[in-house]
Amino acid sequence: MAPTALQSQRKVPDLFTTNGIVGIVSHLASIYDSGGRQAASLLNNMVRGRGGMIRGGRGGMGRGMGFPRKQFLPRHPFDYTLCEAAFPRVKPAPDESDFQSALVKKNADMCPTPKEQTSILNLVTKLQSVLDNLIVAPGTFEACQLEEVRQVGSFKKGTMIKGHNNADIVVILKTLPTKTAVEALGNKVHNDLKAVNPKEIFRVTQTEYGFDIGNNEATVRVLITTLHQNLRKLESEQHLDVKICQGHLAAIRHSRWFEENAHHSSIKVLIRLLRDLRSKFEGLQPLTPWMLDLLAHNAIMNNPSRQALPINQAYKRVLQLLASGLFLPGSAGISDPCEGGNIRVHTALTLEQQDLVCLTAQTLLRVLAHGGYRPLLEGTNKLAVEMSVWAGGVVASPLEKAYEPPTEQEQQEDMDESTEEMITESI
Repeated sequence: MAPTALQSQRKVPDLFTTNGIVGIVSHLASIYDSGGRQAASLLNNMVRGRGGMIRGGRGGMGRGMGFPRKQFLPRHPFDYTLCEAAFPRVKPAPDESDFQSALVKKNADMCPTPKEQTSILNLVTKLQSVLDNLIVAPGTFEACQLEEVRQVGSFKKGTMIKGHNNADIVVILKTLPTKTAVEALGNKVHNDLKAVNPKEIFRVTQTEYGFDIGNNEATVRVLITTLHQNLRKLESEQHLDVKICQGHLAAIRHSRWFEENAHHSSIKVLIRLLRDLRSKFEGLQPLTPWMLDLLAHNAIMNNPSRQALPINQAYKRVLQLLASGLFLPGSAGISDPCEGGNIRVHTALTLEQQDLVCLTAQTLLRVLAHGGYRPLLEGTNKLAVEMSVWAGGVVASPLEKAYEPPTEQEQQEDMDESTEEMITESI
């Protein structure tokens, strides 16, 4: 059981010595290694500028006193799959054939129907043809110049869900993506589609990310971006938002990486199941589709044998990793394979979101450990926010949040210290 913040503080050495300041950081780090989210929150309070005695890089006692800044060493949380040989079983593994069958059936129920697959494929093919023609022979169309057209998203990856008959196509422009140019491109594509397919009804809808082209059965989201060297020239009032354009370029990198590394069918099945789990529980909704892709790939393939794990083991492993703090501050997490600088994907989440994901996974893992897999797979429920009782009288109570956002007074103190630090350094 994780120690409370008060218990942790009682073990802290004297703050007013050199060894005391270094010791408190080491002590809190060792507590964090034990898996306690409350200790992680205390570490955040005292070291990362939450009103504590030590404010890393923001003034405080350690600032300017000659104390070396402690090097950040990310740690990977406990993962039983990676060290299974060190923990030999004393009895046979439980039979999870029913659980595995339920997961397979759930995936089959979530797969798009043949009719949905045919309709979205036909629309994507027609739209791709029109866009490719604008690259080769734009004719009199001069609103913008197209560089490349790439399919991305769940349709390209093969992880679509029944009832969500959408596909995504990224269009890279040679020219700057002005709002008027994007609107003109949408109208041009719409008119060309109608000219080639006069018996079909198409609709175009302008959006903040580009435009949508749809018919009565499917919709394709056309995501507009520009060449990387043009991003610094974008102006918010005249062009599409630069962050949206950067996101569309990232989607191309994600799609390419997935095609090369995550083509195993078990990964696609697990992604579909994780998307369903995320839609059911609010605490998991901060996880982005890209995070789910990487989680599924890591759970399936990152093991000593380098062979795909069974789907039931991988599903449970995802919850185990999240519950043990894979996406908490200080964790090595999962490095983004499409970005430089060893960026950990979970750093895109706020501290409050990281805590919420962790406590939700902990509650769901306790339910799953006592045979409660059906509520996780069937229907909408409140397992993560309400108490439930399972076989043997086991009570699964929702956990409380460990992270507390700083008060306005603490935020003001941080701002004052930053201002004072800037003035001191300028002198």
